[in-house]
Amino acid sequence: MQRLTIVRYKVKPEFVAENEQLSHAVFDRVRRDRPQGIDYSLFKEADGQSFVHVFRNEREDDSDVLTELPEFKAFSADMSARCEIPPEITRLSVDAVDSYGFSTADV
Repeated sequence: MQRLTIVRYKVKPEFVAENEQLSHAVFDRVRRDRPQGIDYSLFKEADGQSFVHVFRNEREDDSDVLTELPEFKAFSADMSARCEIPPEITRLSVDAVDSYGFSTADV
């Protein structure tokens, strides 16, 4: 089984830049460490304040490879203070059937 996690939230207008900066630190670390078997993306919605994170671990039903990073812990630390609408988290245990753009090593 694979882990698919989707997180959606809205930050207060004054925290948009800080949220992006903290997110970029996580992505910088992931790019530097190059953990195998994960896909991770961040999207900003048209309102400029709402963010959607999509994470997939193709090897196991676990997100520790990301959430245990010091940069991710720093990103998460003051999340409630930054948010206008708190994170809505969807965690799924899935098996990939088909894909385009995501790694499909196990499909």
